[in-house]
Amino acid sequence: RNLPLDDDRTLPEAYFASLGFSDEELNRVNSKYGKRLEFDVERRVKPLLRWLSDLGMTASEVRKAVVRCPMIFNVDLEKVSKPVVLWLKDLGMNDAQVKRAILACPQLIALTLVGCLKPKVRWFKDLG
Repeated sequence: RNLPLDDDRTLPEAYFASLGFSDEELNRVNSKYGKRLEFDVERRVKPLLRWLSDLGMTASEVRKAVVRCPMIFNVDLEKVSKPVVLWLKDLGMNDAQVKRAILACPQLIALTLVGCLKPKVRWFKDLG
C-alpha cells in the first residue's frame, strides 16, 4: 500500500527523507510498520541511527536495516538493542560479524535476550 509522501509527512518521515531515504523506501517502511511513522525523532530515531553508525554501518546500510525492519524503533536502545550486541560479542562475534548479523537480520536488535535469544541459542546447543 502506498502512502502519500509529500508536504504532509510525519516528523520521522521528514527526518528520514532529510537523510536520503527515497519515497519508495519510506513507503516500504510505512507498509512494513503498518501505519504512518510516529516515532519520537529525538528520543528514538536519532540515538538508534547514531548507534548503528557507531557500529560501523554506512548511511546506505542504516537505510537498508530500517527499511527491512522499522520495528527496531519500537524497542528501548539501552535495555534491548545494546545488550543484544554485547551478548553477541560475549559469544565470540567480532564487530564486523555483529554488523553483518544486524544487516542480515535487523530484527535481531529488537529481540529480548531472556525471552527470545538465549533460549533459542540454548536450544540449538542442546541439539548437539
